[in-house]
Amino acid sequence: MDRGVRPRPLHKRNDWLDCYMAAAMLAVVLFMGATVTAATAQTYTVLYSFDVTHGANPTFSDLLAQGQDGNLYGTVTIGGANYIGVVFKITPSGTLTVLYDFDSTHGNHPRGGLTLGKDGSFFGTAEAGGASDFGTIFNITPTGSLTTLYDFVGGSDGVYPKAPPVQGTDGNFYGTTQTTAYKISPAGRFSGLGNLPGFTFAPLILGSDGNFYGTSYTGGSQNKGAVFKLNSTGKIATLYSCDGTHGLNPVGPLVQGNDGNFYGTTLIGGTSSGGVVFKLTPQGVLTVLYNFDSVNTLNGYAPYGGLVLASDGNLYGVTASGGISGDGVIFKITPAGSYSVLYNFDGTHGLLPYATATQHTNGKIYGLTYGGGAYGYGVVYSFDVGLKAFVNVTSAAARVGQTVGIIGQGLTGTTSVKFNGTPATFKLVSDTYLMARVPAGATSGFVTVTTPGGTLRSSKRFRIMPVILSFSPTSGAEGTPVIITGTSFTGATKVTFGGVRATTFSVDSDTQVTATVPAGAKTGKIQITTPGGTATSATNFTVTP
Repeated sequence: MDRGVRPRPLHKRNDWLDCYMAAAMLAVVLFMGATVTAATAQTYTVLYSFDVTHGANPTFSDLLAQGQDGNLYGTVTIGGANYIGVVFKITPSGTLTVLYDFDSTHGNHPRGGLTLGKDGSFFGTAEAGGASDFGTIFNITPTGSLTTLYDFVGGSDGVYPKAPPVQGTDGNFYGTTQTTAYKISPAGRFSGLGNLPGFTFAPLILGSDGNFYGTSYTGGSQNKGAVFKLNSTGKIATLYSCDGTHGLNPVGPLVQGNDGNFYGTTLIGGTSSGGVVFKLTPQGVLTVLYNFDSVNTLNGYAPYGGLVLASDGNLYGVTASGGISGDGVIFKITPAGSYSVLYNFDGTHGLLPYATATQHTNGKIYGLTYGGGAYGYGVVYSFDVGLKAFVNVTSAAARVGQTVGIIGQGLTGTTSVKFNGTPATFKLVSDTYLMARVPAGATSGFVTVTTPGGTLRSSKRFRIMPVILSFSPTSGAEGTPVIITGTSFTGATKVTFGGVRATTFSVDSDTQVTATVPAGAKTGKIQITTPGGTATSATNFTVTP
């Protein structure tokens, strides 16, 4: 049975080919051209060259996760003591430590990288191995203690997971195998959620509405790939079907901008067959921001990785091919579509960057290449484009009164933490990590941390989720005014009774909404939607004749 795709090999690997994917890769390679261009301003540094003993040939998606200690954590698909992959830690300056060598019993060939959990540990998957050799889901601490949370058995649970799971606002983790979605608790309680539109490589992302979004390499109405939406109950819907003209075969993950739109790449397709960068609205309307050219390859083509939404509001990414040496490029693109090449990979300092890059809170972009470096087995690199340091809230959203973690640097001596301008109480844990309690009256927006070195702002908006605590009366006919109390109602855009939208309501304060029972209302839960999400009442409102 096929378990994935091997990119263009530099060295012999114990890996598998997926026929469909391999055909597309062959098409990409055949387009490679020998063109020359000049890169713009850049500070590119090889931090570490893989040497097999510490891993080799990082592939997609291989996400790097920043830990509470400020270090980066990731996986490599092969290499290590048993030549079947490792988990590693690397400091921002380049000191790499292998935390775990896979041994088949606990999985092998970890392709996707890691994601950070709220507890400070990391979660990932091994593509194969485990009790039934269909892959595993694991948790690993920053000190290297690995626990297998689930062994795939090859049934309806799915097989060969290629991406790490991500944590939802309910505390559970959500992820994908080749063709299915799942939910798993931090303790390992597993639930299958159903079939995906097609073959999937990329990890999910948590959207601002609390749902999850992902890409599939195949599937959609034309079997050319798709973008899909998944909710916590397992409902999966195709948001967009790729058509070739506007992109074909997405491999990388999505990223959601602060404007609410999703941004991503496709491996091939577009007007020049080299892939595209696209913008997609939550309603499924796609706009191509840039067409990569697989013939005139100056600007790169074949983006396997997804995009980084950086602290300057622009998007950064990599292509696996094209550029001066045909070894790929690092590029920047604005949300409006202005594109520029920032760096050309040259083989010696890395080539074939398949992995999705990440931005550290020090402002630099970090990533992995499949090949190149001192030994030819790939590198860990940093790329400094002069972006300012910032802070990262480890949760995408929380309710008033909940505690969230904040990662940064230079946090010792912090004097203030604010949620969209509202002061919060906080506890300093280390120079790179603190914890803050979401204050009453806070609204969705950016989090700021004031330190002796200046004020650091989060790169992404933080959502304050609304909560319905009570409502009065508890029953009534159409036209009855109902007072709803709770928290974080500022900016409410919708109120429903049993799923029927109220045409008349007012936001009296951050803790109170008055709504009129609409015509056609049904007995059921009351819901209030705000920029921070949707709150649902614990009990039903009864509609009387």
